[in-house]
Amino acid sequence: MSISLSCPHCHSQKIVKNGSIHNGKKKYRCKACGRQFIENPTKKYIDDQTKEIIDRLLLERISLRGIARATQVSLTWLQNYVNQKYRQTPWHVEDTADIDEEIGDIILELDELWSFVNYKINKVWIWLAIDRKTRKILACYVGDRTRKSAQKLWNSLPERYRKNATCYTDFWQAYKKVIPETQHRPVGKESGETNHIERLNNTLRQRISRLVRRTLSFSKSLFNLRSAVWNFIHYYNAQLANS
Repeated sequence: MSISLSCPHCHSQKIVKNGSIHNGKKKYRCKACGRQFIENPTKKYIDDQTKEIIDRLLLERISLRGIARATQVSLTWLQNYVNQKYRQTPWHVEDTADIDEEIGDIILELDELWSFVNYKINKVWIWLAIDRKTRKILACYVGDRTRKSAQKLWNSLPERYRKNATCYTDFWQAYKKVIPETQHRPVGKESGETNHIERLNNTLRQRISRLVRRTLSFSKSLFNLRSAVWNFIHYYNAQLANS
């Protein structure tokens, strides 16, 4: 059905209805150039309070479409806001301990969990290392499940941990090839030695919508997945420091 409107881009009048946006306004599509638009658009100012709410919702298991509906912002604006926020998110953890501080008997737990990017047969793996005593996430790497990714995780640990920590992992061979034999303790789940990292994996799946096993909210790009995980890691570590 043709609509008596003209495209704001190419001025063609070959316009068809194309659903509606988050606030119920009708959306149209130009058949000539493919441009999507609404009639009489109004620019909405997003205040700082709404942005703070969005920042908190990004740490919960809610899709971007759900956040857009809850805060009544456009999905396009929200995606641009999230992209900008993620570009500013560091992909590393700062080692804030005093350099002269005694490291003591430090124990790390390392594990990996899978997700996917763009489509569900494109698996990626999120490698994590935590300090058993403090529960702090010390390192993270998102990649494949090869020795190369295990090496990236190991290299991202602060040097004092790589030299002194005892590391508990599962029996995945990549760990054996990367972690020095004197520091490596491969164990099964029944040992309980990796309970904390396995509990963290569950927390990540419960809090980050992109990591839910059966989800429609998976990332369309590896960059967005990495940034979403790191955004939560910085929040998680900050909560531990303040508790």
